[in-house]
Amino acid sequence: MSKPSSDNVIVALDIGTANVSALLGEVLPDGQINVLGAGTTPSRGMKKGGVNDLESVVRSIQRAVDKAELMAEYQISDVFLSLSDSHIASRIEKGMGTISDQEVSQEDMDRAIHTAKSIKIGNEQRILHVIPQEFTIDSQDGIRNPLGLSGFRIEVSVHLISCHSAMARNIIKAVESCGLKVDQLVYSGLAASNAVITDDERELGVCVVDIGAGTMDVSIWTGGFFRHTEVFSYAGNAVTSDIAFAFGMSLSSAEEVKIKYGCAMSEMIRKGDTINVPSIGGRVCSLERQTLSEVIEARYTELMGLVNQTIDVVQSKLRDDGVKHYLSAGVVFTGGASQIDGLAECAERVFRNQVRVCKPLKVATSTDCVKEPYHSTVVGLLHYAKDNQVSEDVGCSAFKPQFVLNFFGRLRSWIKKEF
Repeated sequence: MSKPSSDNVIVALDIGTANVSALLGEVLPDGQINVLGAGTTPSRGMKKGGVNDLESVVRSIQRAVDKAELMAEYQISDVFLSLSDSHIASRIEKGMGTISDQEVSQEDMDRAIHTAKSIKIGNEQRILHVIPQEFTIDSQDGIRNPLGLSGFRIEVSVHLISCHSAMARNIIKAVESCGLKVDQLVYSGLAASNAVITDDERELGVCVVDIGAGTMDVSIWTGGFFRHTEVFSYAGNAVTSDIAFAFGMSLSSAEEVKIKYGCAMSEMIRKGDTINVPSIGGRVCSLERQTLSEVIEARYTELMGLVNQTIDVVQSKLRDDGVKHYLSAGVVFTGGASQIDGLAECAERVFRNQVRVCKPLKVATSTDCVKEPYHSTVVGLLHYAKDNQVSEDVGCSAFKPQFVLNFFGRLRSWIKKEF
């Protein structure tokens, strides 16, 4: 199979705890992404976002990539790769500098951003993303695009996202063992946000919760900016373990029962409904669905409580800093473990805010599974890759953002990699 020469083809790879997904897409003239090839296989060798068995992970990656290549009739050579683990760290830093010729130039902005990202982090950490937020010129703050404005002193607030160096190297090594090159390593919570929320929601304030099998990514946006992220190594698999322990069944059977009969809101289940479920030793036992849902609801409520605590802490800090902190667009859930019945109703009771479970937006494909919530991260990676290509096409270097059509396009072009 020969690789077509096409500059508008991009490939995304998401290596999750439950599944490995590879998507090959082409960027259409209107900017929409058309998925040409998709490959999803069960993930082996991953635990809570980290590589646990390198050889097993490599085999899982290869199977997913082979499926995508076969479907698209295209040989994949490089990918945009997602990363999620509990060592992801988020912090806001400030940088400043003088304005040359009393008018803000691109170089002035770059120097301020460079100062902000030059803070010392632990030797075991590496910076994934440097995301500029508001600028201040002299005493005027809240500036989104300072280019060309007059002043003497410029200051910038940036959102730094870092990860554990060894974990990043391990997952990159697994991909390279398949003969693939990693174009960029991208925080999965950022990728998922690209797939499921709109610019209006970013402006109004929204919390995106990407809940998978092994990790739960929490991303908070207000005033159009990415304010905070946090990763919990505690997600859908915890629910499966509860079911297995409570009703004496294997983990695989518990997962099947959760998907087929589970509900995160026990009040939605009619009393007296029973199901037959497998038990240890090959036995089959009768179980009330409401009892099953009570176990599931308790764990999901706990998971949402963790998210709610994070939101409260972040909002309090933003309020103290005089930054817009309201989540007027509510909470958006996505990811494989978000597909359980009753999740939105259960979550609304915890957050006391509007909640929706979201599938990936702005993607064209004849493969229905690509539009499911468990594909949000890998679809978001395609959007990220598209925006990155646009930046490179217009001559964007590592820390030289280009101001394109609108502010949100500029914001995406500012999200940079660090190697």
